Amino acid sequence: MTMNFGFSRLCCLALIVLLSQGAFCADSKPREKVLRYAFEIAETGFDPAQISDAYSRTAAENMFDALYHYDYLARPAKVLPNVAQGMPVIGEDFKTFTIKVKPGIYFADDPAFGGKKRELTARDFVFSYKRIFDPKTKSPSYSDMEEAKIIGMDALRREAEKPGASFNYDTEVEGLRALDRYTLQFKIGDPQPRFIYKYLADSGSYGAVAREVVEKYGDKIMEHPVGTGPFKLDQWTRSSKITFVKNPNFREEFYEADPPAGDTLSQEIYRQMKGKRIPIVDKVEISIVDEVQPRWLSFLGNEHDFLMYLPPQFANQAIPNNKLAPNLVKRGIRIERYSPPELTYTYFNMENPTIGGNSPDKVALRRAIALAYNTEEEIRLPRRNQAIAAQGVIPPNTWGYDPKFKSEMSDYNPARAKALLDMFGYVDKEGDGWRDMPDGKPLLLEYSTTPSAADRELNEVWRKSMTAVGIKVIFKTAKWPENLKAARAGKLMIWGLGNSASSPDGGSFLDFGYGPQKFEGNLAAFQNDEYDRLYRQQVVMPDGPERIAIMQQMVKILVAYMPYKFNTHRIRTDVMQPWLIGYRRHPTSRAFWRYVDIDTSKQPK
Repeated sequence: MTMNFGFSRLCCLALIVLLSQGAFCADSKPREKVLRYAFEIAETGFDPAQISDAYSRTAAENMFDALYHYDYLARPAKVLPNVAQGMPVIGEDFKTFTIKVKPGIYFADDPAFGGKKRELTARDFVFSYKRIFDPKTKSPSYSDMEEAKIIGMDALRREAEKPGASFNYDTEVEGLRALDRYTLQFKIGDPQPRFIYKYLADSGSYGAVAREVVEKYGDKIMEHPVGTGPFKLDQWTRSSKITFVKNPNFREEFYEADPPAGDTLSQEIYRQMKGKRIPIVDKVEISIVDEVQPRWLSFLGNEHDFLMYLPPQFANQAIPNNKLAPNLVKRGIRIERYSPPELTYTYFNMENPTIGGNSPDKVALRRAIALAYNTEEEIRLPRRNQAIAAQGVIPPNTWGYDPKFKSEMSDYNPARAKALLDMFGYVDKEGDGWRDMPDGKPLLLEYSTTPSAADRELNEVWRKSMTAVGIKVIFKTAKWPENLKAARAGKLMIWGLGNSASSPDGGSFLDFGYGPQKFEGNLAAFQNDEYDRLYRQQVVMPDGPERIAIMQQMVKILVAYMPYKFNTHRIRTDVMQPWLIGYRRHPTSRAFWRYVDIDTSKQPK
């Protein structure tokens, strides 16, 4: 018998290498699937009743459950039962909604439950909606919920607002009741044709929380999210890094979707993902990176799997002529470009003595500022042509948006701006080159901003535009959460920011001018009786030409009084590494973490 010792030696060496890599180790574990990306703005916290910013709500949507949610791939947006046992039983007048909650759904484990498994019930939703009405919560969602006119809830809030009183959660009201352990019923004063979209399908605002958790953590509830969703908070370094892990108590749920027949990419995603148990990834790591260059470099260096919103500053480098650069194509990187239902805008505080008010001279000042502002330059330079000019408040890809509508909102006419300022007495009275108020006091605009490179570029457009018509502007810098807090307190004069739809209905953006939502949805604190009357009229109407006509009237009122300068609708580009599987941008939902996968075999070692 003869043996090939050379061949045997090579086999042994190969075996040693494989063993050293763990290929044949009995106790070797699959590589952990971690979704890593960055928020460009810091979170404010994780309590659905207290948050309103898109970043905190993204986290909340993945930890908490609303009754309904959106099909991830269906276009147009399609609402499906989430923890509800079917679609609601709706009264013919759209005033009664009866919903069954699925049994056997459990909250993530928490000391508040005393070591017991805690099942989700209809009473948890009653409690969670009541929290929004509790004055102590100071919920930014209250103004929205107030519009729902849930029978009995306004009276309960008024009682809680009396000196020395507190909100009585145990008082049963006709409009918000648990009929039994799993049956929830809403009764509302006026018809609400879009009640499901507006109040039942957004877990970022209306996710269920448990009373025991709220009572245990009190004022610290923003730091202790406990929901029934697919992920739970693991570690949190405020404004720096947030880590989420799978919720071990999450129900057995599998990937299902209804992709459009003509959408090749969505069809392929569905083929790859159908039937997988969700959530698929083990962990989600969010870094807070407010500067654009570090965020872009982190993605290029493979530190992040996904770049949410390609910074416009790198558009020419990454997507020359709006196509992915060849060097990125070679790396297997993919992009998705889309027109999200978003609006960027600048608001003027209507209670500020310099810029606010509805007298002719104040309206003229705001309209002159708007005409002096060079929106075209904003689109061309800071936004690198990744936006279109806004004509009104309603954004693309929402019901009610009219792509043919044209208004003065997008006009750039410094000559007309100067004429308006001169006509109403905003002239240089001291000879220092800057315009003054009609009473002789200096005209000084205080524009609030954040310390990011992107905002610095936008600020420069504002500075240049205002200087060209003789208006002096200074910039007050603070972090975004601090600006939001000051804005809600009515302390800012002017601030530029953005907003995105949380439902397919563009009418939700009409909140911008609704008086009762002053310093909340209506950050400008605009007050106009005709606008408020039209708002209340359209909100109870079914979708159709009559509602569209009223919405258009409301848009024109905002253009005429100019409490806001509506700037742009952004064109967004998301950038994905080759190992991120299944990602698609949904028009309104942010609950995508559960629907994506990481192919660890394609990741760099």
